[in-house]
Amino acid sequence: MLPKAHVNFRSIGNLTSHTIESALLQVRRISSGLQQIQKHRDKAKERIAEIDRQRPFGNFLKDRFDRQHNYLRISLTEKCNLRCTYCMPAEGVNLTPSHELLSFEEIMRIARLFVSQGLTGIMMIIGELGKLKSQGLHTLAITSNGIALKRKLPRLVENGLNALNISLDTLDPLKFELITRRKGFERVMESIEQAISLGIKPVKVNCVVMRGMNDQEVLDFIDLTRTKSIDVRFIEYMPFDGNKWNKKKLVPYRELLDKIHDKYNDVRKLQDDASDTSKAYHIPGFLGQFGFITSMSDHFCGTCNRLRITADGNLKVCLFGNAEINLRDLMRKDTPDQQLLDIIGSAVKNKKKQHAADFARNIKTLVRSAEKSFPFTITSSRAQTYNIPIISNQSSTHTHASYSTKSAVSDTFSSTDTNPSAFSHVDSSTGHASMVNVSEKPSTTRTAIARGKIRIGRESFKLVLANSLKKGDVLTVSRIAGINAAKHTGHLIPLCHPLLLSHISVDLRMEERDYSIEITAKVQCEGKTGVEMEALTAVSVSALTIFDMCKSVDKNMVIENLRVIHKSGGKSGEWNFSEE
Repeated sequence: MLPKAHVNFRSIGNLTSHTIESALLQVRRISSGLQQIQKHRDKAKERIAEIDRQRPFGNFLKDRFDRQHNYLRISLTEKCNLRCTYCMPAEGVNLTPSHELLSFEEIMRIARLFVSQGLTGIMMIIGELGKLKSQGLHTLAITSNGIALKRKLPRLVENGLNALNISLDTLDPLKFELITRRKGFERVMESIEQAISLGIKPVKVNCVVMRGMNDQEVLDFIDLTRTKSIDVRFIEYMPFDGNKWNKKKLVPYRELLDKIHDKYNDVRKLQDDASDTSKAYHIPGFLGQFGFITSMSDHFCGTCNRLRITADGNLKVCLFGNAEINLRDLMRKDTPDQQLLDIIGSAVKNKKKQHAADFARNIKTLVRSAEKSFPFTITSSRAQTYNIPIISNQSSTHTHASYSTKSAVSDTFSSTDTNPSAFSHVDSSTGHASMVNVSEKPSTTRTAIARGKIRIGRESFKLVLANSLKKGDVLTVSRIAGINAAKHTGHLIPLCHPLLLSHISVDLRMEERDYSIEITAKVQCEGKTGVEMEALTAVSVSALTIFDMCKSVDKNMVIENLRVIHKSGGKSGEWNFSEE
């Protein structure tokens, strides 16, 4: 028989209470430990994220010369409300149809791809791109001509804009209109002031320096940095298609820097980042700074970190290169992201060491010529192409119209074409001059651009620039005279057909280098014959009007280099004047 068991329930209760308390304490310790572990994990994640944001670039954005491309500029449009003389022709450029431009979704896809590979700076749509800062985007900036920017700036800043580039090539309102072929100087200045007041930093003011046009204003721009927190960047005049680049207009940055040193004794060089395009300087006591973008005289290709996407989706790895990769078409064919990155990486890997093609080989020669050979002699025009009077300071270029049909034919055509019937303005039966019968020709869009120059002398130039001549506003009056002359060409030139013109423009550009005014006229019509004579007449009468208004100051004026530089439409198609 087993002994009876005596159980002390009080002891069991005490033991149970103690055990529960111990268990709870252990649970609390475990929970605290888990919290600490979680905190360490969170810190580790934050640190990893920070490392990821600062991680070395993906291989896709590093080229063969170990340049890391962390700067992407995406163009949203080809349109511009200015016609700057160094940037595009007066008539503008042919625009890409809207359906061939990148859509909003395509822009954002490209942006995300580049940011995922280490991109830290981008110029494009602000609202959505501001959200990419959490993924590693550092700088969100735009480049603008400032004309319509002021009212948009507050909202842009709210959405993440923290840097701004504004183009401004002169501080003279009249010269602004001459350079840009548009009004708007005051609006650009208001945009700059607005940007400063909103705390945007940096506010970069880009000034393309052209000899004889605005190089004398460099010190005025420097003075602007005395009281404004801006970064003025003087850009060496660069060649682009259609901007009629001329080495005579190039002002190497060293020449400008010497001029600045002559006025300001204490000019200090600032430290430039490895990928900076500008050589930065500062004058103690000034709020702003200034610098030089030396693409011509001292290129920065070795540290270039820039890639560009055009408005129609082409990737350019070099501004001066012709090679482009069409990302738009690839995206519209549903190309996967990884394949897009492979294609982008291949383009970056093939980037050249410095400026592309012949430009790289010729650039130093051009700069040396600009530094050593200024002032340059004025070259003669190739007037023999035309059977019209051309006034020139070079005796070898005089060409006179002939009243003899035979002489006119032999002067202009080869001996195989001397049959009068082959000359369109000669009646085949009588040999007399007559108006060409164009009744059988189809109507097409006809365009002609003519150009000429009048050198007016230093004193007249100053008065015209300041609009101080007694006879009034020379530029405006001569422009109107040229337009009116184009309309009446059929009455002035006996064998010209009277035409209903659909467009006439006369643009004037002042050249301080030789105290001249360059005149360019563009004429268009829908008709059966060309408008070359209308364009030439517009330039001629515009020049003659300038002569008439300035002759009381200087009678030694010279009208020269009158020529047609472009025509299109009709049976012969497009033609451009060769400057060689």
